[in-house]
Amino acid sequence: MDHEDLTRHVEDGGGILCIRSPETHRGWNGIRYRTGLSAKNVGARRLSMNVATVPPGAVAYAHVHVDFEVMLFILEGRVRHEYGPNLEISMENGPGDFIFIEPGVPHEVLNLSDTEPVVAVVARSDASEWSNIVDYPSTRRPAEG
Repeated sequence: MDHEDLTRHVEDGGGILCIRSPETHRGWNGIRYRTGLSAKNVGARRLSMNVATVPPGAVAYAHVHVDFEVMLFILEGRVRHEYGPNLEISMENGPGDFIFIEPGVPHEVLNLSDTEPVVAVVARSDASEWSNIVDYPSTRRPAEG
């Protein structure tokens, strides 16, 4: 996936670049992403942004963002973040909520519906998107086999 040419989606207006109505076609950790803006297609150095969809009933298994911040805006659906050293704290969010995740906070993302997706705008202070994310222990993560 990291070798895909994402520049083909970009309209270069000479100083302002645009991706118009991108398709959802990339995935990471159970989440589907529309092609957004990052170092991979617009040469961003400190930011990336895209739209994420967590399918009905899906879980984005526990992980940590290493040295970067994440902001989300929930467009559709209901989500629960379980977070903290033992994933013992939880917060539920729905449409219209803004969420800020500090660097280094272990968290797991759960779609609370078995029928509706969660759709969110995701902005990161890391232009590489997923390169600086590490897995964190979770009882929900399937055993490797």
